[in-house]
Amino acid sequence: MHTNRVYSYIILLAVSVTLFTNFGFNNTLHYFLFINEAGSSYTSALESTYLAHHQWWRLLSPTFLHFSLTHLIFNCLWIYILGSRIEIIDGKNIFLLVFLLTSLAGNLGEFLFTGNYFFGGLSGAIYGLIGYCFIIELGNRFRRYDLPESIYIFMFLWLLLGFTGLLSVFGFGNVANTAHLVGMMSGFILGLIFKSTTKI
Repeated sequence: MHTNRVYSYIILLAVSVTLFTNFGFNNTLHYFLFINEAGSSYTSALESTYLAHHQWWRLLSPTFLHFSLTHLIFNCLWIYILGSRIEIIDGKNIFLLVFLLTSLAGNLGEFLFTGNYFFGGLSGAIYGLIGYCFIIELGNRFRRYDLPESIYIFMFLWLLLGFTGLLSVFGFGNVANTAHLVGMMSGFILGLIFKSTTKI
């Protein structure tokens, strides 16, 4: 893994935050959740967190939280697989932009559509990166990122399975499905923008 790559720092940050919070089992977890406390409404919770207390880091900090070793390892592996391709081919700035915007979209979507603020993981951004790559490669004879179709099929099926509730039944915990979906949709949008403004 190249230590000067942005995806390397993302992995390092995810590992550090996860260990710092002891996989969510110590009191430091509170400082990384999407809102600082539950309010009587979504609006009051957001106002308290972001306008009254100016805790803007919480928009992105849940992305780096993980609640099990398996959760952390698999998400870091996906960041390596996708990040290494996008960053080398499209550049650091594009990769970082897609990562940050899809992380933000996924986190906001999870809270606004479900009211859940106890969530975390890189997977919202991972679905954003998958959505971005899918749109870029869609209809192209030459696969820009050399991602096999099986990866897209697996990730789309995994997303659908999440909404059925079967993943929780089989021990995968409470999955932030809305963050995954919104992250992927924002990745689609960014892919369309990049594709329409760049000769690829």
